[in-house]
Amino acid sequence: MKKPKRGGDLPEAIENVEQLAELLSRPGEEVVDLFHRLEGPIGIIGGGGKIGPTLTAMACRARDLAGSDQDIFVVDLFPDQAARQRVEAAGARTVVADLLDPPAVEALPDAANVIYMAGMKFGTSGAPSRTWAMNALIPAYVGRRYRDARIVAFSTGCVYDFTPAASAGSVESDPLTPPGEYANSCVARERVLEHCSATHGTEMVLLRLNYAVEMRYGVLVDIASDVAAGRAVDVSMGYFNVIWQGDAAAGALRLLEHAACPPEPVNLTGAEKLSVRDVASRLGKLMGKEVSFSGQEADTALLSDATKARRLLGSPAMPIDRVIGWTAEWVAAGKPQLGKPTHFQVSDGDY
Repeated sequence: MKKPKRGGDLPEAIENVEQLAELLSRPGEEVVDLFHRLEGPIGIIGGGGKIGPTLTAMACRARDLAGSDQDIFVVDLFPDQAARQRVEAAGARTVVADLLDPPAVEALPDAANVIYMAGMKFGTSGAPSRTWAMNALIPAYVGRRYRDARIVAFSTGCVYDFTPAASAGSVESDPLTPPGEYANSCVARERVLEHCSATHGTEMVLLRLNYAVEMRYGVLVDIASDVAAGRAVDVSMGYFNVIWQGDAAAGALRLLEHAACPPEPVNLTGAEKLSVRDVASRLGKLMGKEVSFSGQEADTALLSDATKARRLLGSPAMPIDRVIGWTAEWVAAGKPQLGKPTHFQVSDGDY
């Protein structure tokens, strides 16, 4: 079977959701090669959200290209039945379970490799106790259940405090002293997983993702939507990092081979530090829209330095310039969005 290309046949525009899903889930050669070496079942825990179906489809495509017969299963409550159908159509099986129920977690299928994706962000200010339960209790249950597996656990760049806007951003050794309940619940998630690792010798990666993007949501869509609607673009959070969601999924899978005890923290994001003002201006030009701005760039921003990830994995395959162009066309054409703004402008941690 011919390996799909990651960057050699990219369209000028993405026509529809089906084409987007295919592009997002294309496994590069490195991911296919991983499945020649990877042994044992793969469990994707909490994989029914925004990134989970992409990661699952990529894993299934890579498995099939590698000629492997690995069991890949996805655990979630699946409130979005369409997401469950996409996962099953990709070639994974689904397991419906409440991850806040310890007996249900103990009854989950065995896995030698785990991608941990469960968590809660939006609604933190209105439901702080549920946020802490999702982000701090579930890791304890899953960490105990899969103590003998390799685990790549999704975390967030929000575990860091803001850094000078002129800098390259936070590095993995920086202290985790962020503002706000959501970010601190994410620190708790990491600390609980570290405890599980120390107790059971579990090898882990703590994947600190800083803004995955695709055509239906993300920082670029947020900015493009303001431009399309003629709203002033707020530049008070003046700089940001993003990574194509397909590259984030590929990175998570490949980091399984870098799991360690104690856990290895890895910032995963794009190589560029992007300016909100510059990106909005570029989007406006591509969309044929006048752009106005509000606020003034602050001296600090939420930025991550992904030098370590580039050393382990190489640079992300998808050029962000191409993603900006796709975003401009998609939003200008009024194509579907998820309606989930990132709130990347928030500076007090209140999501």
